[in-house]
Amino acid sequence: MIVDINMKVNSPKAWILAARPKTLTGAIVPVMLGAAYAWHVAKDYNKIEWGALALCFLFAMLMQIDANFINDYFDCKKGRDNEERLGPLRACQQGWVTLSSMRIAIMATTMAACIVGLPLIYYGGYEMLIVGVLCVIFCFLYTVCLAGMGLGDLLVVVFFGLVPCCCTYYVAVPQEYQTLQQMPWLLALANGLMTDTLLLVNNYRDIDNDRNAGKKTLVVYIGKKYTEWLFLYIVPIALCLVLLEFGWTNMNIILCFGVYFFHVSTWNELRSINKGKALNGTLGKTARNILIFGVLMSFLVIIAE
Repeated sequence: MIVDINMKVNSPKAWILAARPKTLTGAIVPVMLGAAYAWHVAKDYNKIEWGALALCFLFAMLMQIDANFINDYFDCKKGRDNEERLGPLRACQQGWVTLSSMRIAIMATTMAACIVGLPLIYYGGYEMLIVGVLCVIFCFLYTVCLAGMGLGDLLVVVFFGLVPCCCTYYVAVPQEYQTLQQMPWLLALANGLMTDTLLLVNNYRDIDNDRNAGKKTLVVYIGKKYTEWLFLYIVPIALCLVLLEFGWTNMNIILCFGVYFFHVSTWNELRSINKGKALNGTLGKTARNILIFGVLMSFLVIIAE
């Protein structure tokens, strides 16, 4: 195990790196979209549950950090994080955080997320308890087994699209609007597809290391060339879902085109770099694109008739 001599073991800096704050964008954006949709639907009644929105944002961030800790711990244990890794360095593999400390951190963040999420029962009923339990279970299952079975992309669409966006809307609006018909299904699905571009780039970069470690991601199954085309087309599909939800007006099309412009630029960079650590920059630009999508689509939702 390689230890960075400039990094004190279990130091605050080490824990910040282990938490991967840059990944919080993927957790915040779907909640932001759900909040925007809730405001759009119930704005005339001035009955938005701001307390529920705050809890949703906090729960999403805690679960993302929890997922990062779990991923760091189990990938180190399974030998997936090694000297051949191309992505950002991981805390456990580098020796910055001990495995025993990471186990305690995982228990602490899981418990904190549960404590934060429990009051959502007041706003959305006991079905929120079921959703919370599923979030915790699949947070572990993703790293432990499902990501290595090619199911990671499906989980991203569900837990970074449908679940946070729809549930945020559900708990934030008055009870009379808490119906399946009112749910922002298309917007939530669009966000899940958009967020999956981040996983596609991550697994595209790590395809050789994942294949050697026996981790069969979707990218490993379909290969790099098909992944490039999937990465290109998944975003226009997401944007078409948004337009189906809010209409093909000039303003909506212009906003969606703005997202697509940045995405095509990132796609060209992905293909030109093709492999190596330089793809970490492409990963960062993909995260930027998701944030742009979230901000522009939230604006679209708010101004929609």
